[in-house]
Amino acid sequence: MNPFEKIFNYQLLSRLQDGGAAMVTSHERSWLKSMLAHPAAEEAFLPETLDKLRDMLREEPVVDWTPHLLHKAASKEKMVYHPHIRTIRRAIHACSALRIAYSVKSGGSNAHENAIPFKLEYSMVKREWYLLWYDSRKSMLMNTRLSKLAEVSEKPCDPERFARCTAQAKAYLVSRRAEAVIAVVPAYNEELSRILYAFSCFEREVSFDEERDEYRIKLYFSLNEQEYVLSKARFLGKRIRIVENDRLIARMKQTVSWALQRYGVDKGATE
Repeated sequence: MNPFEKIFNYQLLSRLQDGGAAMVTSHERSWLKSMLAHPAAEEAFLPETLDKLRDMLREEPVVDWTPHLLHKAASKEKMVYHPHIRTIRRAIHACSALRIAYSVKSGGSNAHENAIPFKLEYSMVKREWYLLWYDSRKSMLMNTRLSKLAEVSEKPCDPERFARCTAQAKAYLVSRRAEAVIAVVPAYNEELSRILYAFSCFEREVSFDEERDEYRIKLYFSLNEQEYVLSKARFLGKRIRIVENDRLIARMKQTVSWALQRYGVDKGATE
């Protein structure tokens, strides 16, 4: 391909991207049509979206992938998508309340007629979806697994009440928020993308110190996620060091001390 063809193709692709269009091959369209025939497609898409996609792919052939796919034995995994997600997202967007019923550890069940949905969260550790909702009767922010919800339905809510409860829930989360600054050891700057991927489930800011040739990552997380942050820091090992957050630094020192004691290394000799 000569340089002029490359320039033309680049300009064409840029205009398509600016217009919100995407190029797909006939193979990809056939694959999508085959996937839309799966029963899970009914839950993953809204009915009008599913009808529109099927109409657009009406002329495409359906590919039988059975001979080409082999599912090996694996550990049982929980489904990432949950049927209640669509209802909850719609309620949050429309500033509506929820009527929910959920099971509790004791084996019984509870019901709430005016739960104010605040946020949907996915736990990377437990691989489960959680609903954060505000209980105005107790003035508390509640955290409920979607797998525990037996019933979810949307109901109208006064806009002022929704805004007030949402503000109180946000203030509670801010009070439970923690921060940490993690420095990347300069010798491992080339692995920055891998390090950022390890912390991809957290809100973060990245800065670069030219004098030290050092990247610094500022993490924002809730107090109950500290152990998960520590597990990622231990996984990355000598590539990083925690420079701000006294509690995390103390826990890392404790881990090192335990490791030295376990393997019979004199702590004083290593300092």
